[in-house]
Amino acid sequence: MLSSGGCTVADPLFGITLSIVAFGIGIRIQKKTGSALANPLIIAMVLVMLVLVVFDIPLEAYEAGGSFITFFLPPVTTVLALSIYRQRKVLQAYLIPIGAGTLTGSIVAVASTIFLSRAFGLEEIVVRSLASKSVTAAVAVALTDRLGGIPALTIASTVITGMTGNILAPYLGKIFGVTDKVAHGVGIGTSSHALGTSRALELGEIEGSMSSISISFSALWTTLILAFVF
Repeated sequence: MLSSGGCTVADPLFGITLSIVAFGIGIRIQKKTGSALANPLIIAMVLVMLVLVVFDIPLEAYEAGGSFITFFLPPVTTVLALSIYRQRKVLQAYLIPIGAGTLTGSIVAVASTIFLSRAFGLEEIVVRSLASKSVTAAVAVALTDRLGGIPALTIASTVITGMTGNILAPYLGKIFGVTDKVAHGVGIGTSSHALGTSRALELGEIEGSMSSISISFSALWTTLILAFVF
């Protein structure tokens, strides 16, 4: 069994340390490249998989520590309330369009994902893993755990969704003639969560604020929708 400084791979510290180091490397790569494609989550996932495969380390050994990190995901979701509080004045001014827009977007996101997944004959566990792909990762993983899906697949699909929104958001707005800044921001935040919001902030203050608030609203709507569907 591999060991380093008295810490074997069976030690929970191994999974925790590997996850933190891999994510740290991902952040450094993203900062150096400045590319949305260099997402820290994807880089960390790839690095962890490489370490496990190259050194023939059982997945169970990694999960002994990795599960501790997953434990903190549900509490992290409560931080979304802070975003709403900070933007409360904007929320009061645009409550109806934000509420209606995020609800509609969440319904479309969940319905289209489930419909297309089943249309292509994907297994039910995969359908449940992809259903929450349009909300922020912490909420998506918590929902997948409750639905009995695969958290790793959920994270991957969530990151891909966010990256797609980050890259295409400015162009889709022009293609579909979206000129209203509130609508544009709500659309970005609802469909591509934090990664899309980072691009919305570049487009303008209003777009960024609307997108940030929409992340919290879409997480709430998606949770309620999935509770009803499954």
